[in-house]
Amino acid sequence: MKHFRNNLLKGESFTEENQFLVFCAQRIILLSLVIFVDHEWNGSVENLALHQPAWQSNTYWSNTGVSYTADLAVDGRYTDLALDGGQCAVSGWGQTAEWGVDLGGVRSIHHIVIQYATGNRVWGENNQRNSNFQGFSVYISNTTNKEDGVLCFRDTNYTRATIPNPVNITCPYHGIYVFFYNNRTHSPYPEGYSRFAYIELCELEVYGCSSLGYYGENCALECPRNCQNGYCDIVKGTCFGCTHRYIGPRCAKGCPEGFFGRNCSQDCSLTCGDPGRCDIMTGHCNGGCQVGWTGAMCEKGYHLTIHTNIKTRT
Repeated sequence: MKHFRNNLLKGESFTEENQFLVFCAQRIILLSLVIFVDHEWNGSVENLALHQPAWQSNTYWSNTGVSYTADLAVDGRYTDLALDGGQCAVSGWGQTAEWGVDLGGVRSIHHIVIQYATGNRVWGENNQRNSNFQGFSVYISNTTNKEDGVLCFRDTNYTRATIPNPVNITCPYHGIYVFFYNNRTHSPYPEGYSRFAYIELCELEVYGCSSLGYYGENCALECPRNCQNGYCDIVKGTCFGCTHRYIGPRCAKGCPEGFFGRNCSQDCSLTCGDPGRCDIMTGHCNGGCQVGWTGAMCEKGYHLTIHTNIKTRT
């Protein structure tokens, strides 16, 4: 298998003239993609993944002296898209392949751009690299375990003829770590898939706001103050959840009478002294409790016993 892998690497030699033409065509595609993204969202143009710590499940090795380490996918270089060009993170073969980057803290992410290796050949159905690309997934997590986070994208529909490269993925989540993952664990695989899973990333870029609590053009607008954890949608500024007492897309409305708690989702007790009225944060009853009930929320019932002294005349 190693010999086979070496042959693939060596088979990617290309004339300098053709390599330059392919590179120009790929940059035009990427430029068009970025212009489209900017039209949809005028946020920060900062690549949050650039030069951040990265790792991968294993690293391909050869005796040629070429590097294939994980950091090459976040170094900002992708003028040479051959595996042996020294600008792509490459793994050995396996049933699973995982690559990750640490953004350095919780970040508000808008979209991710992935540039996969092409061998400096025109990308399309006949490019041998796209069979390795198919079936990939992207995760966002606050821990180094991707399963603790959210699945941002999973390829279930692309074919060798339709999978784009570079690919742009809208991923409006908050997280510290971004993962690229692929697997070949459950055969038979869809038509066109490679037999094994590989990492062949020439660049993975993560765009969004570097500071939490901001959104919009140049990430200059503050999220509404009542958003849960201060997070909001990076484009619209709407909250993902509200702090106690507030509801609405921007968490600007207080709880209606008779409700309390996060998202005003809990009912005030009907055993309150003033039934159905309570503190909108704690749920504690206003005006004490009705007879036969006690506790801050009048949730504890008790029996009232009345003793009477009856005197009889003799």
